[in-house]
Amino acid sequence: MKTIDDFNFKDKKALIRVDFNVPLNDKFAVTDATRIEAAKPTIIKVLEDGGSAVLMSHLGRPKGQVNDSMSLKHIVNKASEIIGVKVKFAEDCVGLSAVEAVSALQPGEVLLLENLRFHAEEEKGDEAFAEELSKLGDIYVNDAFGTAHRAHASTTIVAQFFPDHKCFGYLLAKEIESIKKVMESGEKPVTAILGGAKVSSKITIIENILDKVDHLIIGGGMTYTFVKAQGGKIGDSICEDDKQDLALSILEKAKARGVHVHIPVDVVAADAFDNNAETKFCPVGEIPDGWQGLDAGPQTLENFKKVILQSKTILWNGPVGVFEMENFAKGTIAVGNYIDEATSNGAFSLVGGGDSVAAVKQFGFEDKVSYVSTGGGAMLESLEGKTLPGIAAILK
Repeated sequence: MKTIDDFNFKDKKALIRVDFNVPLNDKFAVTDATRIEAAKPTIIKVLEDGGSAVLMSHLGRPKGQVNDSMSLKHIVNKASEIIGVKVKFAEDCVGLSAVEAVSALQPGEVLLLENLRFHAEEEKGDEAFAEELSKLGDIYVNDAFGTAHRAHASTTIVAQFFPDHKCFGYLLAKEIESIKKVMESGEKPVTAILGGAKVSSKITIIENILDKVDHLIIGGGMTYTFVKAQGGKIGDSICEDDKQDLALSILEKAKARGVHVHIPVDVVAADAFDNNAETKFCPVGEIPDGWQGLDAGPQTLENFKKVILQSKTILWNGPVGVFEMENFAKGTIAVGNYIDEATSNGAFSLVGGGDSVAAVKQFGFEDKVSYVSTGGGAMLESLEGKTLPGIAAILK
């Protein structure tokens, strides 16, 4: 696996695919700069070698149309502040303005190209467009895990024009390494905590990780499909009725492989989907009509704690309650605390996939786990056992 450490960038232009798809407010100010910060070490390595960095990214979904609200010019100041170098900006990512801006670039300088998705060819994976991009650098570096599952021109196709001069940036290399630790080389016992609303969105992950884990903790809205399938009463809790047979077959497969499945035994039930609803603790299979389970109960958390604290490798994907509402966030916060404690005791913990990352950031666990993945969809596809096109293109 070639990483950025395998190259010296002296007097070279690094064409770096970064993921600067960051949220902006109505004044076009960056509201969460995590992704820019994550790319900084790769950019700094190039500059310290005596090279220059040409950054390419998308922002939003302009669908092949130029759209000022999605211009990357809005993030130039923030990127300059984080990288510590004044970032130059090219009005386009291909064509004369891009070529001229790259030609004028001196060692130690950084240039950000305009939004790749202003060109429909980017998402189509157009080869001619990828070739035009390839002319803007001597070495291709992919450091965008968030888009590694897309076979787009800048994430996958462009790599073929750098047969011997392509590599992973630090961020992407770390993502690959972290997933490998969980899926292949993790010290046992390995525990996967899967939460979120739907079993259907996690089926492939569950089926792929059953051979790799010792414990599977099920939490969040998925719980009730499993409980109802086993004959429990779940009141008005969220449930995928058409997935009950699937839930039972997952439990059977887990049993056959010696995987211990831990499902909540009690829940915080509410009489409405509302932070101010009336609440009570209920056994998970005895939720009255008109009530719904919105968080893990105290006995459940005690059970989860025992499993997490004895784990040596932990994957956390999905919250165990409706953490967006303060009164139903206690379970998710507790799980974060248990993972923090296990990590302090030497466990490797990986958090990935949309909502669990949001929860980790919201409750301040970012620095208390081993690694927080930057890619939602890419992370999920990796856990499903798929080889991501952006990764395969570098390994070729």
